[in-house]
Amino acid sequence: MHYFCLSFTHKNTGIALRERLSLDESRQKELLRLINANSFVEESLMISTCNRVEIFAFVESLEDICEYTVSCLAVLCEVDKEILLQQADVFEDSGVIHHLFSVASSLDSLVIGETQIAGQLKNALNFSLKHGLCGINLQRAVNFAFKCAARIRNETQISKNPISVASVAVSKAKELVNLEGKEVVVIGAGEMSELACKHLLANKARIIIINRSIERAKELCEELGQDVSCAEFSKLSHYINNYELFFSATNSKEAIINDEMLARREFTRYFFDIAVPRDLDLRESELVRVFTVDDLEEVVRKNLALREHQAQRAYSIISAMTSEFFRYLNDLALSPIIKALRLQARDCAEIELEKALKKGYLKHSDKEEAKKLIHQVFKAFLHAPTVNLRQVQNDQSENIINSMRYVFNLEEDNFNIKDTNEI
Repeated sequence: MHYFCLSFTHKNTGIALRERLSLDESRQKELLRLINANSFVEESLMISTCNRVEIFAFVESLEDICEYTVSCLAVLCEVDKEILLQQADVFEDSGVIHHLFSVASSLDSLVIGETQIAGQLKNALNFSLKHGLCGINLQRAVNFAFKCAARIRNETQISKNPISVASVAVSKAKELVNLEGKEVVVIGAGEMSELACKHLLANKARIIIINRSIERAKELCEELGQDVSCAEFSKLSHYINNYELFFSATNSKEAIINDEMLARREFTRYFFDIAVPRDLDLRESELVRVFTVDDLEEVVRKNLALREHQAQRAYSIISAMTSEFFRYLNDLALSPIIKALRLQARDCAEIELEKALKKGYLKHSDKEEAKKLIHQVFKAFLHAPTVNLRQVQNDQSENIINSMRYVFNLEEDNFNIKDTNEI
């Protein structure tokens, strides 16, 4: 069995293609069901954010699995398969686990150390579990990834003063205009918009929230407190033509602001589009400046430089945790055979002990002492096999188990011991 990952991120794929690969929950479920229909695929999950679209799978064979997964994605997203094959990063086995741990620890994010990704990964896992699309194998990997992320948070400063795409956007806006007392229009009332609002308020800006659901906009206003108001979505045209600074992060599948909506003005307007798919379809000019997620890389590079030393330490932790994860899998696979061998040795010893007592080779008064001696003998005999089994590499486990089962005539039921020590 193998782990597999197909990855499209800000590192290898432009925002235009990432937009086309971005799927709502119903289409994510459809895609994963299509992938799981392959007889070699046992489990799959998908993480889709503004910076990444990735599919993780647990498969029986890696042969042709990349092309099959890409084909499923191409059909559902109506994108040429060859383009996806050229763009994708593909990971297998230990590469998948190392990459997953990097993602969970926010080292693979556009903004190193951002805190949103852990929640997004958890949601992706829960979604796939809820619909029966993944099981214990991907769950173990993701849970171990959270364990790795927690260790990195505790042992490094990588997440100190956490940064998100929203905070980077606000930081860039701060370079362009004085935010103190500035009225800023925030379009949308989801998690990204809320983060943008919080960073704007920290810079003493005043906020107007515009959202399709005015009730949700009012709720967010109440949560954020003073210096925040809201307006009806129907008034969007008025605001984009009479204010200077805008942050947009809706879940719309199509642009909500285009050139036709903009009236000519003599002042410069700044639009920060932090949604994927993009909310804005605007031509830039001297008086209309547009910034998307991918345009924030300069700020991101500064962030990366500041955290580079901590990132190196974090990557060493990820490498160690990747090795630990596969040792953990080895223990899960080989512990049952070790237990089965010990049980067989014990049963055999007790049967022979009873025969010896029955035939008079031993006195009944010596039974307990004889039992202790026999136990020490088979314990000593099995010590070396036990140590050697625990050192077996993960990709050898299945062959070893099958060989041991045949040689010692072990019952298959002994290899289905429930794992009660999940991470």
